[in-house]
Amino acid sequence: MENPEPLPGPPEPPLQHPLPPEPYPRAGAGIWTAGARISWVAGLVLMLSSFTDWYAGSGEGLTIGVIGWHTGALGKLVFFLGFAIIVLAILREAGIELPPAIPESLVVIAIGALATIFVLVRLISIPDKFLPADGRGIGIWIALVAAIAVIFAGLLRAGEEL
Repeated sequence: MENPEPLPGPPEPPLQHPLPPEPYPRAGAGIWTAGARISWVAGLVLMLSSFTDWYAGSGEGLTIGVIGWHTGALGKLVFFLGFAIIVLAILREAGIELPPAIPESLVVIAIGALATIFVLVRLISIPDKFLPADGRGIGIWIALVAAIAVIFAGLLRAGEEL
């Protein structure tokens, strides 16, 4: 006669291992990550800096101030580059992302570098038609800091993507 199989007993509980604590806290998601936050704030400041005075001076009893928008095509391009950073942030929050072959951090760095070059051109070379306004206003310095901050934000985003 064969030995009957033993009756099944209660099932063994699965081994439960406690999850190890995370070594570092995870960064927030969406627009509240550091790189994204700096990116859209710097883009907004860059965009608005086109409406601040880039050149100032006085001549014949007049004080002259020239805003960035009126400095020619470069002043307008600085505005639109800042606007492009804002649009990127809005599209990302809406769930629309760039193709994976084009990292968003690279686009932000490229826009920041282009804006920095445009502002530096206007910082170094004052157009002749603004000659009584031969000094630099606070707005051009704000634009330069904002353009460099866009590059910095892009580098932070590249670190966050890794």
